[in-house]
Amino acid sequence: MSSCRCFFPPGDRHCSIHSSIVPGQFLSLFYTDRLGLYPHVDLTSRKQLNGGIPQRGDLRASLNKARADINYYITSKTSRGLAVIDWEEWRPLWDRNWGAKIIYQTLSVAHLLQTEHSLNLQQATERAKTQFQVAAKSLMSGMLAIGRAMRPNYLWGFYLFPHCYNYGWEEPFYTGRCSREVRRQNDELLWLWESSSALYPSIYLQVSLADNPRAALMVRNRIQEALRVSALPQGQGGTAPVFAYMRAVFVDENKRFLSQTSCAALSSYLTSTLNPYITNVTVAAQLCSNFLCRGNGRCLRKNYNSNHYLHLNPENFRILHVQKRFLVLGRPSLSDLKAFSRGFSCQCYTGLSCSPRTNRELAKALTFSVKQGLYQKFHTLNQAMLQDTKQAGFTKYNGQTNLKV
Repeated sequence: MSSCRCFFPPGDRHCSIHSSIVPGQFLSLFYTDRLGLYPHVDLTSRKQLNGGIPQRGDLRASLNKARADINYYITSKTSRGLAVIDWEEWRPLWDRNWGAKIIYQTLSVAHLLQTEHSLNLQQATERAKTQFQVAAKSLMSGMLAIGRAMRPNYLWGFYLFPHCYNYGWEEPFYTGRCSREVRRQNDELLWLWESSSALYPSIYLQVSLADNPRAALMVRNRIQEALRVSALPQGQGGTAPVFAYMRAVFVDENKRFLSQTSCAALSSYLTSTLNPYITNVTVAAQLCSNFLCRGNGRCLRKNYNSNHYLHLNPENFRILHVQKRFLVLGRPSLSDLKAFSRGFSCQCYTGLSCSPRTNRELAKALTFSVKQGLYQKFHTLNQAMLQDTKQAGFTKYNGQTNLKV
């Protein structure tokens, strides 16, 4: 069966081959062979590439090649975008290299004993651990430093960092919380959070979590841990933004591409369900920010593990699908704004004040916005667009879905 990657704008539907090595994209992904000289082991052939382990790699040569790679894959020096380094063969903390990754511990100890013959195994392991972690830090932080210096308008970070390791959702009494040990280990990676301009955790779901309330527990706690570590660096004038990796799950096989039929089904799902929901949450977040946080901050749950969501009230809003775009009609009621206030507080943008408005202040702000017609340009269609709507027809969504995460 033929297979392909699916790429389509909202509302469009097609399946096409698209090379991820094409330069100049908004999202630039740097895999093991596309940034520097990444030392790792091919677990199939057991071949050690670029030294195999970080402490045997050529850091200077790797950084020099990285400069050329960045110039190739991100051609513009002024454009904005996301730059994600996807290095998954080993982890920078020694103790996190378990399972198949334990080979990096074994090779590190063997490398040390080549020159330190008098050490016993325990001593060699401790020394090898230090060497490994120092070399891993130098390599990873060096890549981020070069990226940020060469392309400062891109947000640089490593895929899968931070991680929560909150598996075991099939166990009774699963809470989804990151363990104390995991949080302590993430604290050890302060140098990584200080070096990154964005964090890219994964909230990939497995098929077994479909329609399972434990999916929310898993996702919330991974996001919460990312927000926690993003606030650890001090004196940097703000926290790094968090971009969570998500996916539409068909099968639990990362390397299996979708058939043309599956691509069409995915496109239909985007049009009918996911894109309207994204529109819903985006507009609700803007409303909450503008009204509750005075436009100077963003809304955060008062209790991160609560079931409060930034959703539009379907009685007051309509989401229209018009000519491959999603448009929102309506305006919030005072009751809608009070609901935001009950479930959310405010996190201020750097250098701004955003104390949450009281209910009385919300009422005044709503009255003022109605009088000034501030929401007309955001939530109403002009006569020409209305005419286009009549001609093209539109799809109405009720503003609520079962995609609560």
